[in-house]
Amino acid sequence: MKAENTTKIQFDSLSVNESYARGAAAAFLARYDPTVPQLADLKTAVSEAVTNCIVHAYPDRIGTVTMTIAVYPGREVHITVTDKGIGIPNVEQAMQPLFTTGNPEERSGLGFAVMQSFMDKVRVTSKPGKGTKVLLVKRLTQREGT
Repeated sequence: MKAENTTKIQFDSLSVNESYARGAAAAFLARYDPTVPQLADLKTAVSEAVTNCIVHAYPDRIGTVTMTIAVYPGREVHITVTDKGIGIPNVEQAMQPLFTTGNPEERSGLGFAVMQSFMDKVRVTSKPGKGTKVLLVKRLTQREGT
């Protein structure tokens, strides 16, 4: 299936860029007239995925985060957030609620659980030392009367 529209941005893994990623996703998807709850879901999932890159992928340096958004027929949105950081040794374990490799006093370990609760599908692939890719999928429903 070929995407109807795509965009790709790249930014440094700085915490100030998390809001940039959320805003960029919202701006790109605005032309599809998502509902306010749909847009909030997408922005929250993007926020969590990008924050994971910033906090976990590059714990001792600034690296690159790439976000790609593609909209497919039927208003299916695919958002991919990738990094070339330290990777995740055990993705299944990392996706368990409350699991964190960060300071448990600062991190709740709910990032992937939050993404899963707001998206139709979340797929995570990772290779230690090579980086991680998070695919977020959500189908936008049509607004009433459109």
